[in-house]
Amino acid sequence: MPAKTINEVIAQLEKIAEDTISRKDPLGIFTLVYLDVTRTVRDGIQQAAFEDGALMEQLDVVFANRYIEAYNSYQASKPCTQAWQTTFEAASRFDLLVLQHLLMGMNAHINLDLGIATASVVEPARLHGMEADFNKINELLTAKIDTLQDQLAMISPLLFLLDWFGKRRDERFAEFSLVKARNNAWKAANRLSLLSPQNKELEINELDGYVATLNKLLANPGVLFGTLVKFIKWFEVKDVGKVLVLLKS
Repeated sequence: MPAKTINEVIAQLEKIAEDTISRKDPLGIFTLVYLDVTRTVRDGIQQAAFEDGALMEQLDVVFANRYIEAYNSYQASKPCTQAWQTTFEAASRFDLLVLQHLLMGMNAHINLDLGIATASVVEPARLHGMEADFNKINELLTAKIDTLQDQLAMISPLLFLLDWFGKRRDERFAEFSLVKARNNAWKAANRLSLLSPQNKELEINELDGYVATLNKLLANPGVLFGTLVKFIKWFEVKDVGKVLVLLKS
């Protein structure tokens, strides 16, 4: 059943996390980070960090249910969006960096799901009024970045090479920003909120295709950049179970 409250969202994400940990499934990489982020948003709501906490909880629930539904559909061999399909299929590839698995999940959920969820929850006339709360989440997430970077550094000690190399050769990894992705989602929500149901569906399908293409590029960055990825992967923690335990902690 779809979650109805943010606590139910957290309970379902915890279940998915334990499921992926038990199977040593790389899909748990995104799930564990997302679970931590959702707890942070829940705490922010409880601490009255938002102007409209009830609306932010409603948005969070609709947003999270898109991931939960996609995950459950894939596990049951049912169709899901192209963006999530590419993410889930990549979990079978053990040549990918932990960062690649994480970025693909973030890309699918933020660049596709967040704009759709926002447009479905907030009426066009109210959308501008909730922008401050939408951006407030960026501040909460930024505070989590240092911890996540420390965890990733423990898992993949040469990951810093991507930043160095990416700024000179390929911005696909170096420039992927959580805040930038959320800004894109805000723009998508504004576009979708003004469209008719038929045109909205067309726009969503087009966006889904774009996000899926970006995921394929993240998973297959080309010969030169791919060589660097293979080198970094050589020194990364190989045991997915250990990776998930580190992220859970």
